[in-house]
Amino acid sequence: METIRTLAIGAQRALDTTRAADFLAPLLLRLYLAPVFWMAGTNKLDGLLPSEQVVMWFGNPDWGLGMPFPYLMVLLSAYAEILGAIALLLGLATRWATIPLMITMVVAAVTTHLEHGWQRISDPMMCLFNCDGIAEAQQRLDRAKSILQEHGNYDWLTEAGNFAIVNNGIEMAATYFVMLLALFFIGAGRYLSLDHYIRRRFMHRG
Repeated sequence: METIRTLAIGAQRALDTTRAADFLAPLLLRLYLAPVFWMAGTNKLDGLLPSEQVVMWFGNPDWGLGMPFPYLMVLLSAYAEILGAIALLLGLATRWATIPLMITMVVAAVTTHLEHGWQRISDPMMCLFNCDGIAEAQQRLDRAKSILQEHGNYDWLTEAGNFAIVNNGIEMAATYFVMLLALFFIGAGRYLSLDHYIRRRFMHRG
């Protein structure tokens, strides 16, 4: 019994030594998410002019999202993503910055991706829900492959990887939401974030 206790204490001490590097996890989450939201936000702003295609997609109920005040919604979404990306990169007000980004991910998941099921890439072997859509996507993929095999250089086309059909499910929106939720609870991390130095400065004054 004493041996087990000694081993448990030793294992706990070994784990405790890793806390010196506990800033790496939030740092990597921030560095992963920042360019994702920067590109999403800037792409929305690029779509405002000259054709306003993003605004039309936000507002059209037939082939778009059917949202009210689409111009305002595009601006709110775009600036939430752009400013959120900057905040994540700098580690500034990180926990607050994750809130509008999480809301954006929930809205995107519900309005755009939910009807397509879970998967981002269609795969009938891993279907969680809305499997009819996955089956139809697989039929299109099989047909595309047969055309390419008959009329194209299929070996060259697939030498860097197989073709896939984008399913546009909620997988990535849900993944980003979970990553943001982790940052909401743990914050930006130590050393390589402005939050760390701001907090330390105010604690030192107190």
